[in-house]
This record gives sequence, C-alpha cells and structure tokens, in this order.
Amino acid sequence: MGCIFCKIIHSEIPSEIVYQDDRVVAFNDSNPQAPTHILICPRKHIATLNELTEDDTQLVGHMIQSGQRLAKQMDLAEGGYRLVFNCNPGAGQTVYHIHLHLLGGRKFSWPPG
Repeated sequence: MGCIFCKIIHSEIPSEIVYQDDRVVAFNDSNPQAPTHILICPRKHIATLNELTEDDTQLVGHMIQSGQRLAKQMDLAEGGYRLVFNCNPGAGQTVYHIHLHLLGGRKFSWPPG
C-alpha cells in the first residue's frame, strides 16, 4: 500500500490526529494554508471524487459533518471556515485518497485559487 494517507490512517507513519472514528481520520495538514488546516480522510481508500459511488453517499456526508463538528470545537464556526474537496491535478489534488480540507482562522477571498 503506497498511499501516504492510508499509512497515516493505519498508524504506519506519525501524524497529529485531531479526530477519528470508525469511518474517518482527521489530522493536521503538514503544509498548512491557514492557521487551522485539517484533512478529513475516509478510512476507505477512494482515489478521487470521480470514483465515488452511491454507496459512498453517507460516508461523504459523514466527512462533511465531521468537518462541521471540528470547526465548532475549534471556535471557527462563527467567524467562518471553508470545507474543500479537490479532484485531480487541475484542482490541486496531490494525494490520491479523497480528503476534505477544513480551513479556518483567517479571512478567505473569493473566488479561490
């Protein structure tokens, strides 16, 4: 298994885990783009959003709800935060295991990127 996120999920390489349950593992991004930058990864390996199936609908919803809970716990909810999925290189995906970015702690502009 060569996926770095799978290795983090299976504790084969260390990371700052901030939340985990039976479906997801959330950890601090090693290259943060905001004061708070957490990656929420499903335990199930899915390379990109293009590989999602209807069977994954509840999993993706759980990822988003996990992001919402973490944002509240980290006092980001009132000031604002961003939840982002990237898909493939043109959108900035560099690790091919879907993950939801939770970004907060600073003002963001629109449009992004």
